[in-house]
This record gives sequence, C-alpha cells and structure tokens, in this order.
Amino acid sequence: MAEYQLHCFAQSGNSYKPALLLALAGADWEPLWVDFFNGGTKTPEYLALNEMGEAPLLVHGDLRLSQSGVILDYLSQRFRDFAPKSEAERREVLRWTLWDNHKLTSYIATLRFMRALMPAEKRDPAVIAFFDGRARTALKVLDSHLSARDWIAADRITTADLGAVGYLYFPDEFAIDLAAYPNIERWRAAIAALPGWKHPYELMPGHPRG
Repeated sequence: MAEYQLHCFAQSGNSYKPALLLALAGADWEPLWVDFFNGGTKTPEYLALNEMGEAPLLVHGDLRLSQSGVILDYLSQRFRDFAPKSEAERREVLRWTLWDNHKLTSYIATLRFMRALMPAEKRDPAVIAFFDGRARTALKVLDSHLSARDWIAADRITTADLGAVGYLYFPDEFAIDLAAYPNIERWRAAIAALPGWKHPYELMPGHPRG
C-alpha cells in the first residue's frame, strides 16, 4: 500500500490539485477512483470517510483530510519545496488560495460542468452566460497578477499555483480561449513543463467515462 492514498476521479480539478503536488514531489502515492457520476461520493462507506460527500479525500496513515486547499497545505508541510518560506509568503499563499476557491475554481468548475458534463436538456443558457462572465473576470485578475511575475505567491511554485491551475487544463470543456490571457498561458505551460507533470486525464483514473 502506498504511503498516501488519494480518493479522486479524472474529471475533478479539485482532485487534480493534490494529485499534481504528489506527482511533482515524486511521492509514494496512489489514486483511488471515486465513481462520482454514479453516486460514489454518497455511499455510506464513502460518507464514513468524508462526511462532506466530496472528492478529493487524502488518506495518510490514520489521517483523513478533505477539501483541496487543506490537503495542499498539509502536503506542503511534508514536501517543503511547495511550502511558503516566510510569514509573508504564508499569508500570500493563503490569500490566493481563498481567492481561487471563491473566485476562480468556483466559477470555472461550474461553467465546465454546465457546458461539458451536465445533460444537454438541463443546460440553461442564461446561467451559463452568467458563469462565463464571472470566470472571465477571474481569469483577467490572475492574468494581470502574472504579468510581472512567474508564480502566484512567491519566486517559485507553491500550493497557490497548484490550486489555481486545477481546472485550467480543461479549456476546451469550459470553452474559454486562454490565448486571450497570455500570462496565464505562459504560467500554465511552465507548470506543464515540470518533471512529473501529467494532464488530469492521465494522472487520475476514470477517463474516459464509461
């Protein structure tokens, strides 16, 4: 059994965040597939592990952790290359982690679900347009921030980067051309060039959907 076990599924950008850190760190880990689209996070067995009924879920010995931001923080303390090096960096990582959870991932993940994963007959064009606008606003903020720096919160990659990039390797599915955000494109390519990087559909099980 691997030291770290991550309950996850390939379509989950939130699961990808800790999966990518584990991969980049060369950790002893294994992904455990959660059949999300057929209720896999709502079974009694899974809810006994994670009362929130969500993925990802990290298992490390007797520890069970949910919520990608918390998992990233925990892993960064074990793989220090991704951790903040000062109190100022810690605050900046936290600032961008909270921003991502509220402003970037929340809108892009929902937009992608509505455009690519929701049954066509349930899609509401007005709701999709609303989330599209919010996602573009968040992307503009991040692109501006990256205009004068290589990484989000420090002079190197941190969990702030791994959090924000979680859904940004699915651009065809959320249907926003990232070429309009050249600084994001440069940053996203720099992450993809790191040893150990894999696309979420290669890194985690469950793709293609059966």
